[in-house]
Amino acid sequence: MKTLTGKVVSTKMAKTIIVEVVRQNVHPLYKKIMHRSTRYKVHNEDSSVKEGDTVKIVSVRPISKDKHYKVIK
Repeated sequence: MKTLTGKVVSTKMAKTIIVEVVRQNVHPLYKKIMHRSTRYKVHNEDSSVKEGDTVKIVSVRPISKDKHYKVIK
């Protein structure tokens, strides 16, 4: 099971939040640190999180077409 940490950027859907996970990569040629982000749709059964919160998410079986993660906080 994959565990990620990210920031909540949207809570406008019912039982679904959008979490942005930022990771750092080193550029192969210039050796600079680059920040890359990915947005995941995450299942949130009880609406206990707000925008701006830092949450921990874990991969689970597919819940819908786009949701493959769940909040474990």
